[in-house]
Amino acid sequence: MISATRLEAATAAVAVLSNRPEVTDWALRYFGPWWNATSVDGAGVCAEAVVIADVDPDDYEVTTRLVNDGRDTETVDYAKHELLVARDGEDIVATSPSEGIAYRSTPPSGRLVLSGTDVEPLALAAARIAREAIRGQLLRDGWAVLHSSAVVRPDDGATLLTFGDKGAGKTTTALLLASRGWQLLANDRVLVRPTGERDVEVVPWPSAAALGLGLLHSLGWDVTAREHLQKGGSFHPTQHESVTEALLAGDHTPLWENVKREWKVQVFPDQFPALFSVPLATGGRAAGLLFPQVETDAAPDVIVGTRTLGEDDFMSGATEDRYPDVFGQAQGVDGGGLESARAEVAARLAELPHRAVRLNHDVPASSAVLCKVVDAL
Repeated sequence: MISATRLEAATAAVAVLSNRPEVTDWALRYFGPWWNATSVDGAGVCAEAVVIADVDPDDYEVTTRLVNDGRDTETVDYAKHELLVARDGEDIVATSPSEGIAYRSTPPSGRLVLSGTDVEPLALAAARIAREAIRGQLLRDGWAVLHSSAVVRPDDGATLLTFGDKGAGKTTTALLLASRGWQLLANDRVLVRPTGERDVEVVPWPSAAALGLGLLHSLGWDVTAREHLQKGGSFHPTQHESVTEALLAGDHTPLWENVKREWKVQVFPDQFPALFSVPLATGGRAAGLLFPQVETDAAPDVIVGTRTLGEDDFMSGATEDRYPDVFGQAQGVDGGGLESARAEVAARLAELPHRAVRLNHDVPASSAVLCKVVDAL
């Protein structure tokens, strides 16, 4: 029995098909809150971009042997897993031994086949690939990808984009505003394109949100998270077990994988409204840019800032460190978008209000400063 889920975002669409309903159900849950995701008849989606993800250990072995049969290969870090990539005629073939997943991509047709040995890693991989298929279509259609969090004012769709390096406070800014009447559109990156004479349309890039234990505690959400786990609930399976243990123990001390990377709570998109009463938005129009910086020992305030949008704020091939286009889904377009699209988006955003703010771990004080800033935009 073949099950199928169709995903639509702006002008792009892809269908996920599988011999296991857990795979397509995962895509339905993961993308439904932010994109249009529906269960469909698998027999009716053969003419569009399609991701076929079957639990098929035999086919996994066949493709893995093909990759390793002496042809030229490249080792790529893809979604935190080592991927061995090769060519088979016009197809791109790859294997991820740590996940037990093999891939065959035919870029001109938009068809990508995954064979896995276990359903959960296959479901995660199929969702990643389907999202990349959407991105590839949108990039070719004139969209760009910004490394930004975003919130939307529900009354008029006005969208605030927040920029900064890791640790600058992009997620903190978005969640503080989303807890105070705005809708969460994205916590890490967004898809954008110029529309009309001056506007920039914004749609979400669905992903699990990584929230540090300290931030979760500051927002007052750690109790809810612990109760969710105690009742048998879970967070995204990429969450490290030490984070789950800390939540259950009521410990909000930050946990570190190494000196540069913090282990964090991994929140599903649909868990924001369900657990934390944070509403989600499905689109908006850019209205302002925020540039936060977190300083734990300084009072929250509006600060004088000269920060403007730069090339590194686009998720281009040079800055994309998680999902390089190894399967050719963008068909040669840079991961941040066409150069013309990025230039036009940058020019239009440069005309919008820019505000720099200093935040700390005092949630009421930081929220008050943010509300003061956005009310003036």
